[in-house]
Amino acid sequence: MKRFLFLPWLAVLVAGCAPKPSAQDTFVNLGNPLIRDCYTADPAPMIASDGRLYLFCGHDEQFDDQPGYEGKYGFNITEWLCYSTSDMQNWTAHGTVMKPTDFSWAVGEAWASQCIEVDGKYYFFVSCQSGDPDCKAIGVAVADRPEGPYTDAIGKALILDDMTPNGPRGWWNDFDPTVMIDDDGTPWMCWGNGTCFLVRLKKNMVELDGEIMTLPMERYVEGPWIYKRDGHYYNVYASMGEGGETVSYAMADAIEGPWECKGELTGAAKDSFTIHPGVIDYQGKSYLFYHNSTLSLNGYGPATGRRSVCVEELHYNADGTMQRVEQTVEGITRQ
Repeated sequence: MKRFLFLPWLAVLVAGCAPKPSAQDTFVNLGNPLIRDCYTADPAPMIASDGRLYLFCGHDEQFDDQPGYEGKYGFNITEWLCYSTSDMQNWTAHGTVMKPTDFSWAVGEAWASQCIEVDGKYYFFVSCQSGDPDCKAIGVAVADRPEGPYTDAIGKALILDDMTPNGPRGWWNDFDPTVMIDDDGTPWMCWGNGTCFLVRLKKNMVELDGEIMTLPMERYVEGPWIYKRDGHYYNVYASMGEGGETVSYAMADAIEGPWECKGELTGAAKDSFTIHPGVIDYQGKSYLFYHNSTLSLNGYGPATGRRSVCVEELHYNADGTMQRVEQTVEGITRQ
């Protein structure tokens, strides 16, 4: 990992004027990283009723390169941002859609999110910190438009640590929610670090509808992304590779399993310990969103907490399995 000399006054100056997208800024896809005016992570694509693809992500703002900041203190994710496109090449920045502190029960940390549209409403599932410094929680907000404004849908966390006991990892369980609507209209939510959890939601999208289950996944770490395509259920997730996370996937004929792990979809992200998948079909093509850490801004370069969203085209085989994705600098500009 590249290191830089840390000067406190410089960190304050840079953080104070750190690049931040303004609502309605536009930019053209120049390859990977896709977003180049600020650090972004944990991409979550969604197609809205207006036909546009919306991309939600966390805003990384870790500018402190002191030793020891690779681990527990290696991230400063302050808010969730939103972008949209109608052709994957020309993008609009919608700015900040929410901050963790918009939830009365949360105290910070804008971890991974996913937005889903149901009956004309947009439900924004997020993970953040609640109470104790090590307590992660999942909440849900709602809006009438994909770019917001969003408000807390229930006034409390949807998932808390005491709902998912998991031994020594129990303090980091409730993290990285992903939501899908099954063919019969049943909503499902999957999440978890160290353990992959699954629960059915009520059709109002803001209440659990049954017991929390666990899904065994090979080399599972975090960042699940569940969806259904051509009769197959998929779970694409961050898996443990050699020295960092990679992306693996599993398939099933029923969402509760049994699941068959299919191996790695793509390798480790350059200069980043973490990686986070988001998969979507749009305008006849399939895409894998992820993050790496190759972007440099204001003299700050790659680091654990300075990541950047990327996208590649994804291809399926006739039997529904996926072809391996190679991470490139060109991304989808070659289309």
